[in-house]
Amino acid sequence: MEVEKRLIPVLREGVEAIKMVFFKKLKTHLARKHPRLDSSRVNKLCGAVVNDLFGTPNTAEPFATFAQENKALIEGEARSIAVELQEMRIPLTDALRIQFLCDHQEGMDSSSVLQRAKELDILLVDREVPLPAKFMTLVRKLGTAFNLLSHRS
Repeated sequence: MEVEKRLIPVLREGVEAIKMVFFKKLKTHLARKHPRLDSSRVNKLCGAVVNDLFGTPNTAEPFATFAQENKALIEGEARSIAVELQEMRIPLTDALRIQFLCDHQEGMDSSSVLQRAKELDILLVDREVPLPAKFMTLVRKLGTAFNLLSHRS
C-alpha cells in the first residue's frame, strides 16, 4: 500500500511529461498547419486539444472561453491526431492508460477518456498496458529528447 502511495504521484508526473511532449509536437505541427494563427492562439489551441484528449478542461479564463468558442476546431484537431501525429499514438496510449489506472486507484472513473481516445483512433487497443518501470523509461526517453528532463532524471 505504501509503495502505491509513492508510485501514483510519480506515474502522474510521467503522464504530465508525456502531455508536455505531446504539446510541443502538436505546437510545431499546428503552427505549420495554421500559419495564420499567431503563437498565442496556437498555444491555446494546443492546450485545449491536450486537455480535451486527457479529459482535463482548463476552467480558468481566457482558456475556458477559447475552448468554448473554438470547439469545432479543437474537435477537428483531436480527430486528426491519429493520422497527422501517428508517432505520438504509443506514448499517448500509455499515458492515457496510466492516467486511468492512477485515477482508478484514487476512486475516480476516467474510462470515458479512454473511450474517447479509442473513438479518435489514438488509443492502440492491442498494445499491452505498460508496467510502471516501462512507462517511466518511455517518459525519461521522450522527456530527455524534448529537453523536458535532464539526462539524470
